[in-house]
Amino acid sequence: MKLKFLTIILLTIFVIKANAQNTLTKAEKKDGWVLLFDGKTSANWRSPMSDHFPEKGWKIDNGMMTVDPQKRDAPSGGDIITVKQYKAFDLKFEFRTTDTANSGVKYFVYVDPKAGPLGLEYQVLDDDKHPDAKLGRNGDRTEASLYDLIPAAKDKPYRPIGQWNTGEIIVYPNNHVVHYLNGKKVLEYDRLSPEFAKLIAISKYNHYQGFGINPEGYILLQDHGCVVNFRGIKIKEL
Repeated sequence: MKLKFLTIILLTIFVIKANAQNTLTKAEKKDGWVLLFDGKTSANWRSPMSDHFPEKGWKIDNGMMTVDPQKRDAPSGGDIITVKQYKAFDLKFEFRTTDTANSGVKYFVYVDPKAGPLGLEYQVLDDDKHPDAKLGRNGDRTEASLYDLIPAAKDKPYRPIGQWNTGEIIVYPNNHVVHYLNGKKVLEYDRLSPEFAKLIAISKYNHYQGFGINPEGYILLQDHGCVVNFRGIKIKEL
């Protein structure tokens, strides 16, 4: 009886700790923060091509939302997007990569009839081992970069695989955008500026009309066929 009671207590403590990162303080709630992931359900998320969360390819367990790739000959779950679209916001999230992992958090996402979901991407990557880190221009495909457009600062506080990182994307009402990694600003840009338009023009996105400049869009977590954990996903509209 005592052993059973102790087991229940330990399981309860484990669940509380697992979901600790997926809660809001009273101050955060008062300040307008909203959870996009409660640590237990897929509420607030769906497939870009349907109104439902993927039945396969994603796993929710231990307070984490995990890209859970299927076998090579089986379909993956694909990307997932928020149910709601956002204009100006402060988005915070925690992520943990695995060996040679590649993923991303995209914003101002829209669904192109032919190409599928497209949007500006906060790169999530194993910089040390994934080949994408050495591609692109000047490191613009490395961790926390604006993928294929603007590289993150060289002195970014990058934590290696197996450790949790904290990402943050702030889009101000004037369309000034800032990326943070583990609390440090690693890049910034003006989304509707002529300089940004020039970057789009020389990128892989140059043939997608309206890419990156839509007035609102979805938040997306990318399934790139690699195991990546997410938690602590919360947003405040500005």
